Amino acid sequence: MSGVLEGIRVLDFGRYVAGPQCASLLADFGAEVIRIEKIDGSEDRYVAPLTEEYGAHYIHNNRNKLGLTLNPTKPDGKEVTRRLIETADVVVVNMPYHALPAMGLDYDSLKAIKPDIILTTCSAFGSKGPFAEKLGFDGVAQAMSGNMYLTGHEGEPMKNFGPYVDYSTGMLCALGTVLALYERKASGVGQIVEGALLNTAMTITNPVVIEQAVLNLNRVSTGSRAPTGAPADAFQTKDNWVMVQSIGNPLFKRWVDLMGEPEWLQDPRFVDDNARGANGAVISERMARWCAERTAQEVLDQLEAAGIPGGEVLSPQQVLEHPQVKGAGMLVDVNIPGIDKPVPVMDTPIALSRTPGGIKTQPPALGEHTDSLLKSLNYSDEEIADLRSKRVV
Repeated sequence: MSGVLEGIRVLDFGRYVAGPQCASLLADFGAEVIRIEKIDGSEDRYVAPLTEEYGAHYIHNNRNKLGLTLNPTKPDGKEVTRRLIETADVVVVNMPYHALPAMGLDYDSLKAIKPDIILTTCSAFGSKGPFAEKLGFDGVAQAMSGNMYLTGHEGEPMKNFGPYVDYSTGMLCALGTVLALYERKASGVGQIVEGALLNTAMTITNPVVIEQAVLNLNRVSTGSRAPTGAPADAFQTKDNWVMVQSIGNPLFKRWVDLMGEPEWLQDPRFVDDNARGANGAVISERMARWCAERTAQEVLDQLEAAGIPGGEVLSPQQVLEHPQVKGAGMLVDVNIPGIDKPVPVMDTPIALSRTPGGIKTQPPALGEHTDSLLKSLNYSDEEIADLRSKRVV
């Protein structure tokens, strides 16, 4: 079955997470994506290294791609880039806007070569505002969006371990790219798709920012305990931790029934989610005592019987072994050169019933497809050898 995006060629000049994640999602659904990196390998290839050539982040974000090494700042490299752009539908970059002209990857330069080209950009702060030319990573966006202030414990701001801003920005950029491709069918014209880490992070924290602007609540971090609703917290059992999440009056009543203590329903401190959140420490203390008397499985079984959501806090090893992860086929075994066992890579996170995406090929070795791609651009063997001698490719 052909992919939804079959026939679309994407040049992926991305690095680290946001740009490569965007391009990998497009590749999952059939686009031909060419990963373009430095001659000696771009920095993100070696993050969380597993072998001398492959890191865990690279493996996850570069499946289903072709690999080309290129220095686009050299004169001969600019010509290779020009020929590639002539064949492309989308160019993905993630770097500040002021860095794009030197590489010939700004929108004006691209559309002069291919008028209907789509430029998808991922940067820290976007193209507007006083921070437009500043560098930034996921953690900076977490800090500046209010997330770090409200994560962890009061007086001790904490970054989320997972780079959720990077991944969310890549996903939003993939959506924006597909929208631009859809619009181009009608107009015949390309455009710029702009994603920014701080914009993404602010989207996620916007409800609490709205709340602050209207009510001036000045919330502080409360660990894993939710500011609205209860019990909604992490609790230690006899053998592990569990996360319990109760929101709304019906779920609170189920919890009261589970505790066998109907007096909670008559207490004005717990009349609704806001009241329960404000007094959540009291509810958490009661739930903590209940959980401490049981194993994690006993807690989860009784929560499920009561109709209250909960889940065990899993280590990465436990994630690999979890029956839901296995039963849903979330992880796909991918063979990577130099690793003596298959690598479990998360499959495409969104499913289409008739035209699903999926992992079809392993991430490319450094420059794996350079020669074949250059030949497709009408370079001869002699010319390719010359480009290699000049470290253009």
